[in-house]
Amino acid sequence: MDLTSKQRAQLRGLANGMDTILIVGKDGIGPNLIQQADGALEARELIKGRVLDNNLEYDARQAAEALAKATRSEVVQVIGSKFVLYRETHSKPKEKRITLVQAGKRKGKAERP
Repeated sequence: MDLTSKQRAQLRGLANGMDTILIVGKDGIGPNLIQQADGALEARELIKGRVLDNNLEYDARQAAEALAKATRSEVVQVIGSKFVLYRETHSKPKEKRITLVQAGKRKGKAERP
């Protein structure tokens, strides 16, 4: 699922006030971190992560893309050492899920008969 620019903007706004819950440290991205990210995505749908300065293997973009691939999620945003990931959950009822804005149809000239 590819996110549109409006959906990314919506998710960036939601992530703005969130705390960082995922930290990529000197050990890098291992099975434990992937499992933690997967569980957090299933519970919250939107998570914020950070890459510490002592990690020489990954920068924030590389870490976000690696985690997104491993957890089947989407990279919403990368700024400095922080990143935001999103994946729709199926364990929550629909009313409690994040509802993304729908891609609107372009308004053009009506066809003449």
